[in-house]
Amino acid sequence: MDWDQLELNPRIITAVRRAKLKSVRDVLCLSGPDLQRLTGLSRSDVQQLLTAAATICRRHPPIPALQLHREECRRFESGPRLSVGCPILDELLRGGLPVGGITELSGESGAGKTQLALQLCLSVQYPTQYRGLNSGAVYICTEDSFPIKRLQQLIRDQSCLRSDVPPSLISSLQFSDHIYIEHAADLDSLQACLSRRVPLLLARGLVRLLVVDSVAALFRCEFQASDWLERTKQLLSFSSKLHQLSLEFTTPVLCINQVTDVFSSSDDTLGPLSSNVSPALGLAWANQVMVRLMMRRLQGTVAHGDQSSALRRLEVVFAPHLARNGRDVAIWREGVRGVTSSDGETKHTDVYNEVCERH
Repeated sequence: MDWDQLELNPRIITAVRRAKLKSVRDVLCLSGPDLQRLTGLSRSDVQQLLTAAATICRRHPPIPALQLHREECRRFESGPRLSVGCPILDELLRGGLPVGGITELSGESGAGKTQLALQLCLSVQYPTQYRGLNSGAVYICTEDSFPIKRLQQLIRDQSCLRSDVPPSLISSLQFSDHIYIEHAADLDSLQACLSRRVPLLLARGLVRLLVVDSVAALFRCEFQASDWLERTKQLLSFSSKLHQLSLEFTTPVLCINQVTDVFSSSDDTLGPLSSNVSPALGLAWANQVMVRLMMRRLQGTVAHGDQSSALRRLEVVFAPHLARNGRDVAIWREGVRGVTSSDGETKHTDVYNEVCERH
């Protein structure tokens, strides 16, 4: 629609266009505080905007939910992607990570979440013809130190992982020079990083991928159970900033998350049906996530040449454009790859069959 059709102060219309809100639906999907942060308008201006948008919706019948869902799926299917660096996993994700919105990768310790995040930090640096974004990455650590030795190993073995890329191009890329590492020990330093340093890197075109590892660490340690309301406010403020950065700079955001035990036997739509754990931070955080992925470590091993790896599984929990599905993966010296028929597998049969029966 043309925003000039709304009887609003031109200053409000200019702010809406600057925030790249293209439709009335985009406005009504955001809360008042989120609109204030995104547009920079005052509370009274935002109220005028919401009132005008609601008036337009009353004049025109809403689009059926099924049609909205199909439009959302088409938008994600046709949009650019950031390759994971493995054809099997790219097939699972229909090309890789979408450049808009938040992608969450959750799992227990040792599942391989950080390994995949490091791999994406290298993949983003490839030119677009090799399904990269021709830019760097910013990696925010909130609990553990950055795994620099593992990153160096992945860089050395990139030619093994990315056989689709000419070796001369791989050798010309200075991977480590384009990964910006930040450490945030508390929520204040995390917000400062997202409000000052990260926007500067994005605005200069130095990075096109933002990784937070992990999102749950600070929110779990800084709040008691009785502080749930304040924690929710802080969590929504944090997610709003991530959405703003992703929208403004067309940048994929990857948030690594911890998991919590599930004690109910009923189906939990927030996590995989075959798992007894669910991503941390509950429904408030789940509603901020566009794509939810989960990595699990299975009871089995897989061999490839002189290497062996614990068998893992990467699953799509929910996404507007993806089917709920998964692929077995393994972690090699060169990175995370989907398991193929050429990989020799040695599994603990009873436990593995039990896992397979759950799918």
